[in-house]
Amino acid sequence: RAWTAIRDSNITTFIVCGILYWLGSSIVASAPVMGFALTLVIGVAVSMFTAIVVTRTLLRLFVGTHLAQRTPLFSVYAGKDNV
Repeated sequence: RAWTAIRDSNITTFIVCGILYWLGSSIVASAPVMGFALTLVIGVAVSMFTAIVVTRTLLRLFVGTHLAQRTPLFSVYAGKDNV
């Protein structure tokens, strides 16, 4: 359910990075601004790739294991002391 918010924030960040890079190239001696914009684009792209591809792959591998079938790992135990 959070995919739209994640997508919108990443697209907004890409747009801002484009503006920063464009402004950095038009202003004299603003290589740090261009470097920051480029670094931010790379960071957001790697973060999106990791969140989409790597996390889904690891979860799919984990679901097939015996460890994923143990419900105490993913639920709240309501014993005598916890009620």
